[in-house]
Amino acid sequence: MTDKKTVSPCQSSGIPSEGKVPGSADSLNAEGKEIVNHNQSINAAVTNTAGINGKRYVAGMYGGCFNPLHLGHLECIIRAAGLCRELYIVISYREHPSDIPLRVKIRWLYTLTKHLGNVRFIPLPDKVTRKEDYTEDLWLEDARKVRAEIGKPLNAVFCGSDYDENSFWHVCYPEAELIVFPRSRYSSTAIRNDIYGHWDWMPRAVRSYFVKKVLIIGGESSGKSTLTINLAHYFNTVYLEETGRDLSMLSGTDAWMLGEDFTRILLEHKDREIRLQEEADKVLFIDTDCLITRFFLDFLGGGDGVGAGAGGSAAADDTARNQRLSDAISDLNRYDLILFLEPDVEWVQDGDRSEVIAADRLRYSEMIKELYRSRGFGFQVISGDYNSRFDKAVSLVKDLLALNSSYPGFSGSSGGTPRGAAAETPAG
Repeated sequence: MTDKKTVSPCQSSGIPSEGKVPGSADSLNAEGKEIVNHNQSINAAVTNTAGINGKRYVAGMYGGCFNPLHLGHLECIIRAAGLCRELYIVISYREHPSDIPLRVKIRWLYTLTKHLGNVRFIPLPDKVTRKEDYTEDLWLEDARKVRAEIGKPLNAVFCGSDYDENSFWHVCYPEAELIVFPRSRYSSTAIRNDIYGHWDWMPRAVRSYFVKKVLIIGGESSGKSTLTINLAHYFNTVYLEETGRDLSMLSGTDAWMLGEDFTRILLEHKDREIRLQEEADKVLFIDTDCLITRFFLDFLGGGDGVGAGAGGSAAADDTARNQRLSDAISDLNRYDLILFLEPDVEWVQDGDRSEVIAADRLRYSEMIKELYRSRGFGFQVISGDYNSRFDKAVSLVKDLLALNSSYPGFSGSSGGTPRGAAAETPAG
């Protein structure tokens, strides 16, 4: 359902922000009568045949901004689709930071309706940004566009009970029967004002767009895995474990890894991140990323590691290709918060951790910091004992979910912040 009293971005494109038509409805009557006369005989035939397969209407329409789509919209769509042989969903959109991208809206609607088989989409761009600029001629122009896209007589228009027979839906589509569904408690405006406070109002397919991504990085044995899992359990969500942990041991030690092992780590880690974002509840915690893999590529192939220089030119070529792959994935990555763990907890030899790194932990920790800085990522630095780290991290994540959680200015992780959201500062 289209929200009542929403000024932006639904004030044009044939989808009004208010429940009433601005100005007198009489100015629209002439064109409306022509449409009714033109389709009168056809609609009579439609009425006589619309009972096929239990569908009451041949062609129906439901419109909205879906900014974002909520359970109230979904219920209306389900009920409207159950009454129509074909249901056309008109999607209002505009290129503006406060509006969710059209492609995202279409993905939501397709995901939620593809099983129905009778739903079609009609994107309709907004032309104006102010409600007062949306004049009656624009209303009629948009209605003509919708009819042209449908290409057949429209005999049902669906809307919520915040609209009535004097609304745009009825006045601009006089040839169609107006079907009003009871207005639900759900509101896109309320969701935009408090995304995470109305989390349960959105279908699961919609929520993933708003999931915050928190990356935990640092040197070896800095507590990354422990903190990642603890945070995920505390916030009752999922986490992405370090993909390279098992793959790095396929030769018994990371010193003799094959080039394809690094390729698998880079690709599988990104693939798992994308999939887990669909399962996450408000926030996804990620243990390391492609730049940590890049660090070990440099470490093992650049003279510091045990196996450095082994393998000749073929190994060097593999390293160069994986470095380029790491950089390419890094260009795609967006995080809402990055936590960098200082190497000030006890070193634990867990598996095949490098004794070279253990001997100079601060140096290698600073190298990782510089790698992230060079790629444009900011981060929050966390130090102290395990409980202090946990407390500081929880506080930062709670702030993340409380701040930047409403429109305008908020963008989901699918768009994300340009590189790193957090400035490089100590957390305290």
